[in-house]
Amino acid sequence: MQDKNFVIVGGSHGIGAGIVRRCVERGAKVTVLSRGIGELADLPGVRHVPLDVTQRGPTADELPDSIDALAYCPGSINLGPLRSVTEQTLRDDFELNVVGAVRCMQACLAGLKSGASASVVLFSTVAVQQGLAMHTSVAAAKGAIEGLTRTWAAELAPKVRVNCIAPALTATQLSERLLATDEKRQAMAAMYPLGRHGEVDDIAAAAEFLLSDASSWITGQVLGVDGGLSSLRK
Repeated sequence: MQDKNFVIVGGSHGIGAGIVRRCVERGAKVTVLSRGIGELADLPGVRHVPLDVTQRGPTADELPDSIDALAYCPGSINLGPLRSVTEQTLRDDFELNVVGAVRCMQACLAGLKSGASASVVLFSTVAVQQGLAMHTSVAAAKGAIEGLTRTWAAELAPKVRVNCIAPALTATQLSERLLATDEKRQAMAAMYPLGRHGEVDDIAAAAEFLLSDASSWITGQVLGVDGGLSSLRK
């Protein structure tokens, strides 16, 4: 990763910030596109560009001329029963997760194609493949992301690899209400074959691998980083 240009969208908090830290530690030059600087205020060597992906995509002058890797990290956790899902919630989740990803991918395309090879990582959720109650809106939006992963991987091969990570519950600002008490944390941990919910670095480590040359023969895949929830039963 030394001296390579990485673009992390939504990299100021949670999993995105974890990816940024790992990339910086390995010598990458990182541009972060997000609404605020968040957790990156004390991290040197990061270029921050204010951007709300629900309003617009990045402009050419906000991006490096050459892009070696792109991670699109924005997401939402709007949970609730089918009867309470509103059309506006569906639109908001689709705009953030899908339309924003398309905007950023289109803006970054020339930079991604400018070098010998590049890698893109998107984010889904375990709820797409597993089927979890109360996940109507987020599963619909993230299911579209999995479709984009395979479509773009096919369209952009062999020069640009595109993969997706599907996490289960991970301790971030988005999920703090689900892990707010010891009782909630214990109940969540009991759901997983590996006996705990996810931590930011669990997901960031997988993203680092997929963004790096170590995964140079992997594309079009959805990687479950979920403590075994999607495929195992104790």
